[in-house]
Amino acid sequence: MQGRTRELCLLLLLGLGSQGTLPPPCDSQIYCHGELLHQVQMARLYRDDKQFVDMPLSSAPDQVLQDFRELAAAHEHRIPPQQLQAFIQEHFQAAGQELLSWTPEDWKDSPRLLQKISDPKLRAWAGQLHQLWKKLGKKVKPEVLSHPEQFSLIYSAHPFIVPGGRFVEVYYWDSYWVMEGLLLSEMPQTVKGMLQNFLDLVRLYGHVPNGARVYYLQRSQPPLLTLMMDRYVTHTNDTAFLRDNIGTLALELDFWMENRTISVSSGGQSYILNHYAVPYGGPRPEAYSKDFELADTLPEEDRVALWAELKAGAESGWDFSSRWLVGGPNSTSLSSIRTSKFVPVDLNAFLCQAEALMSNFYARLGNDIQATKYRNLQQQRLAAMRAILWDEKKGAWFDYDLENGKKNLEFYPSNLTPLWSGCFSDPDAVDKALNYLEESQILTYQYGIPTSLQKTGQQWDFPNAWAPLQDLVIRGLAKSPSPRAQEVAFQLAQNWIRTNFEVYSQKSAMFEKYDISNGGQPGGGGEYEVQEGFGWTNGVVLMLLDRYGDRLTSGTQTAFLEPHCLTAALLLSLLLSLLLSLLPQ
Repeated sequence: MQGRTRELCLLLLLGLGSQGTLPPPCDSQIYCHGELLHQVQMARLYRDDKQFVDMPLSSAPDQVLQDFRELAAAHEHRIPPQQLQAFIQEHFQAAGQELLSWTPEDWKDSPRLLQKISDPKLRAWAGQLHQLWKKLGKKVKPEVLSHPEQFSLIYSAHPFIVPGGRFVEVYYWDSYWVMEGLLLSEMPQTVKGMLQNFLDLVRLYGHVPNGARVYYLQRSQPPLLTLMMDRYVTHTNDTAFLRDNIGTLALELDFWMENRTISVSSGGQSYILNHYAVPYGGPRPEAYSKDFELADTLPEEDRVALWAELKAGAESGWDFSSRWLVGGPNSTSLSSIRTSKFVPVDLNAFLCQAEALMSNFYARLGNDIQATKYRNLQQQRLAAMRAILWDEKKGAWFDYDLENGKKNLEFYPSNLTPLWSGCFSDPDAVDKALNYLEESQILTYQYGIPTSLQKTGQQWDFPNAWAPLQDLVIRGLAKSPSPRAQEVAFQLAQNWIRTNFEVYSQKSAMFEKYDISNGGQPGGGGEYEVQEGFGWTNGVVLMLLDRYGDRLTSGTQTAFLEPHCLTAALLLSLLLSLLLSLLPQ
């Protein structure tokens, strides 16, 4: 009884809308906070909390809330699960009813990419991945526009590609790698529609939410919108679209500079950098029961901060990881999460790249004043990243722990994001980073680059490997003029392609993440079962096949070469290339 009293007291705090001292994730007393949400999620009527908050209403929310209040009063606010289930069946529709399957109108057979792939098995596989865009296409029913209050889904005017599995709506940072794949599939109109949806969200809310649900509204995700625009314009030369939307791109960057900045001092100088921070209270609606129970392990005064830090972790895209736990009282427990207390390498590298692109965009459009403004912002960030995040001894960048005043020197692929984004000034940075990978033993992993070397049970840790993180490292190295770096990039690409191909051969599916500890397998850990689809995984595979299609093979996996063999491997590769060039055509 004592536990129930404590829960009711905390529920009262949540129901007041203060969330301790912070506002709720959105105003909806059905999808974001309040007694109805609490009772349903804590009753565990569904295996996944996301299922309930994705269910559309059958009638107006005021009527649903009135009927719920009467039901709750009749049962002294302890509604039996059977009656609760009956209430939901009467007042809600099944999740997914507001979306329709959609075949992209610009999809076509046999994109040119396929002709670049020498291995016939890989070519056939790429053709199957190209087919998957039709399976992952969605469009929103018009009722979501006419009666938005009855849905948690945020209306999108244009159809889109979703990640897959439980992720039936569009997500922010996933969509960048999806768009890269779509452009290789020669589907620029689909990309333009997705871009227009994101730009509409910025105009409406001032930023791109984590995903297209009201419960995601107050948190974003890694800011890649400017890069998405760059990829689309580079592919299509649609300068008119850029001109029409350049102000909206600036608005999104303003959101990060007005709401997510932190001042860090070093050597007597202060630098402005960015961090993830979501000052909104209450459990995440889509993971409500887990967040509520986790908070119950902490003193009452620490719960509001915990919920805000969990949301910041979700905003980072790395939900969840030892990256956000280190330095806390228990570095393996999610209750120690402290995301906002770090200055992340990848976030600042993404923003640095966005500032450089904005400078180029404005120069292209003839606005020299704005071009200079963003060039100066990028230069300031470059200096800040070098002063605060770069470690000359290690030869890489590291997240900065604001509370403990030091870098987190653990390995994460995100440590090399500045190579990928082109945000570094040291011409030897790539060689130093390559030495860092060798010394960290990362190049000994045969099936992909691990997300970390920490085994916490969280999904953004060992033994999982994720497609976007492979891209960050592989393209970061491949951009270098160094033949050694380029050869390592190819070997990493070969490892990842074989892992994806072998799992696909066994399971006939692509996955959001892979377990690389004992051969390539679908990944695990975290808050939900591994998901199939899968948007960004497909996009990265197509990117690697586009870059290395003449060299990649589907053959037997072999162990990655030890660092001391890299030179020999490079010489062998160069010799083979020379011999091939001498053969008659």
